[in-house]
Amino acid sequence: MSLNITVLISGSGTNLQALIDAQQAGKLNGKITQVISSSDTAFGLTRAESASIPTKTHMLKTYYKGIPKEQAEERKQKREQFNVDLANLLIHGATTGSDESYIKPDLIVCAGWMLILSPSVLQPLENAGITIINLHPALPGAFDGTHAIDRCWKAGQDGEISKGGVMIHRVIAEVDRGAPILVKELDLIKGETLEEYEDRVHKVEHVAIVEGTNIILKELSTKK
Repeated sequence: MSLNITVLISGSGTNLQALIDAQQAGKLNGKITQVISSSDTAFGLTRAESASIPTKTHMLKTYYKGIPKEQAEERKQKREQFNVDLANLLIHGATTGSDESYIKPDLIVCAGWMLILSPSVLQPLENAGITIINLHPALPGAFDGTHAIDRCWKAGQDGEISKGGVMIHRVIAEVDRGAPILVKELDLIKGETLEEYEDRVHKVEHVAIVEGTNIILKELSTKK
């Protein structure tokens, strides 16, 4: 029995491509049944469509439309609605109601999803029995949040640390603090440019995302 995977993206989708390539090579122990992007210009949507994988967009900017940043409370309410709708989209296939033809995912993989997932997304997923994991380009407990690659590289160049890395972890409300599933270390090289380090990180990411996804799929398959 094949397990169903939803991949969340926000950008170019190189990690999504790694998962697609693994699936096409028979090296992914599940099937990507949909890709959801937080941006309608994300190249990852093109990658998914090229592989005949259904796509959807769920964009925060549409919720904020016409509401200036100064109206913080109203924007906060709209963000909460975005979260509630995202949970419904993931669990039922539609932001309101339910799509009867929808294939509910067994696993959600965040592969470059750039928005924080709040408890109003995570709790309904947990209640629905859906596991969610994330790729983060840093070691556990180091450089949580955005620009992790840049921050890690700078700390290495400043001689503060000697190791960087990549992890796949379970998603919890605390950003990048969920239990690690897979960790890959990288030596930080003095004098290496940010671009060179970034390239090394991405190559490791493409391996780690497949391995980490397969670890969870294997775990889930034993529970089926």
